Amino acid sequence: MTHARLWMTLGALCGLLTVLFGAFGAHGIEGRIEADLLANWQTGAHYLGLHAAAILVCGLILLHVPRSRLVSGAAWAFLIGVCLFSGSLFLMTLTGVRQLGMITPIGGVSLILGWALLAVGAARLPD
Repeated sequence: MTHARLWMTLGALCGLLTVLFGAFGAHGIEGRIEADLLANWQTGAHYLGLHAAAILVCGLILLHVPRSRLVSGAAWAFLIGVCLFSGSLFLMTLTGVRQLGMITPIGGVSLILGWALLAVGAARLPD
């Protein structure tokens, strides 16, 4: 599997999870958990969806410039970021263990890094 295909597949799977987790938050746990935890769940789903699209963009760029290490690095940073950021929010909501929120900023830093890498990588793309 090429890097482009891998990232487009992972981006699509993240998009799928966004819809599943969004629906679960709206229909499965709403009214059963505290409002602030539900808001955390919704934030996790929102960021997962945004970064699913970013991962797809990385895959599309890699179709045209397969050796862009910056774009590939951005895709990795986005994937790690959503796993840590959104994943910690989902786990915190389901378990009620608020200490899991300490992981969330690490994921946020990874997402920021991903956008920085994508910006530099995009600026360096050939015309």
